[in-house]
Parts: sequence; C-alpha cells; structure tokens
Amino acid sequence: MNLHTINTGLFKLDGGAMFGVVPKTMWQKLNTPDENNMCTWAMRCLLIEDGDRLMLVDTGMGNKQNDKFFGRYFLHGEDTLEKSLNKLGFNKDDVTDVLLTHLHFDHCGGAIIREGEKLRPAFNNAIYWSNEKHWEWAVNPNDREKASFLKENILPIQESGQLQFIETVEGVQFSENINIRFAYGHTCAMMLPQISYRNKTIVFMADLLPSAEHIPLPYVMAYDMFPLQTLTEKKAFLEEAVQKEYILYFEHDPVNECATLQQTEKGVKLGEVFRLEEV
Repeated sequence: MNLHTINTGLFKLDGGAMFGVVPKTMWQKLNTPDENNMCTWAMRCLLIEDGDRLMLVDTGMGNKQNDKFFGRYFLHGEDTLEKSLNKLGFNKDDVTDVLLTHLHFDHCGGAIIREGEKLRPAFNNAIYWSNEKHWEWAVNPNDREKASFLKENILPIQESGQLQFIETVEGVQFSENINIRFAYGHTCAMMLPQISYRNKTIVFMADLLPSAEHIPLPYVMAYDMFPLQTLTEKKAFLEEAVQKEYILYFEHDPVNECATLQQTEKGVKLGEVFRLEEV
C-alpha cells in the first residue's frame, strides 16, 4: 500500500464561521484573515494505492462553477486535482474508487465535470462511494445547509450508475486496510477513513477536525449542524487518538498535513507535525 497527498487548490472561508464561538482576537493568531475576514484553507485529498485499487478520498471543489461562485470562495493556488494525479504518474481514468466523506461542495465538487452543457463523472472507471443516510440528507437538504449541497455535484453521480453505498455501521470495512468511522455533528453520517499503514493508523479527519487549529474542544465550526454532537465526537476521538497513537491527516489545514497528539495537564494538544511522505 502507498499513500499520496493530493492537493487540489486553496480557497477562502469566513474566519468567524470556521472558528465558531472562539473570539477573533484568539483565532486570528492561528490563521491570519484578510481585510474581508476571510482565511485561507487547503483542499487536501488522499490517494491510496492498495493492490489493484486506486482509491481517492474526496475531490476538492473542482472548477466547473461560475465566476459568481468563485468570487465567493476565491479558489486559488497552482495545484489542481488533475495536476496532482499527473505528478504521481496517474490520470483520472486510473482511479477505481472515489470515497466521498460527505457531499459539501469543497469535498465533492471535483467528482463531476462539465462538458458544454453536460455534467458527467470526472472518473470514468470509478465507483463513487457515499452512504444512504448522508445521501438522503444531501439530496433533501435543510434550509441552513442547502448552500453547501449543490445538485450539480451530487445528482449526476447517481444518474451515471456509478454510485454505491457503504453500510453505516461504525468501523465497517471498506478494504483490507481501511475501515470507516462515522461522525454526525458536522453533517449527517460523514465518513472518516481509518487506514492501517506501515504499522501505524492514519485517520482522514475531513471536517471533524478540519485543521490542527481545531484540536482545542471549543473550536467547533459554525458550519456544523449539531455543534454539541461535534464536541462530544471530537472529545471521544481525541482521547482515543492519544491512547492509540493515531496519525491525523488534515484536509483543510493550510500548513500541516499530518500530526500526532499528546496528553497534557491542560488536555489533548498538538504533538508532532509532519508530511505524509515522512510516515
């Protein structure tokens, strides 16, 4: 098995929304905002070579939206999904599985491309994996979350016939070396791949912990549908991760790819930070 970082570009989100109830006087020291209070975040996906499968976890936001959309989220940087795959000697047709942690636009937008007026899957030979609970939540969104669930990113997956569902059972096996954890605070049934790799355990954090800056318990995003549920899930996970020495892989941290945790007198804190290739 080999793991590869797939960078798909940077984007901006409101700092207050990303840090929730934490005052700006505190969070601005962690991620400096621009004049509009926007902070820069990564869209860092993960490519997994495992036997005859080439699995991609999340896809970034893609590039098919209009100027108004990108004027709101400021997609920037030199990296794209396709460039990152090509640097590793792969192309989109090599991907056998696309595992979508959840269907917010910054995690699944690259799953679908636009050709003229037609929308089609970006990965012709891949199975797209979601779960039935989250799929139903996304295609029938609540008024608060519907701006994150864009039909053009979601419905063409099902229409293509390439969609399959993972059973929503905690720890369900996705492959020989990958199990799936579930979290319900950010959105319904978000999936977190837990990977056995070189005698270590790596957890793809998605939006349970979007960055190392979100390790402190009060740092819960305003985007989360059920913040107290996130708080409960995060506290339990951090305690488990310290005890079992997990490596955390951050999807949105603009600087840190991976980290360990440490137990201190003041609670669980960030341990060592490093790149995936150093594992």
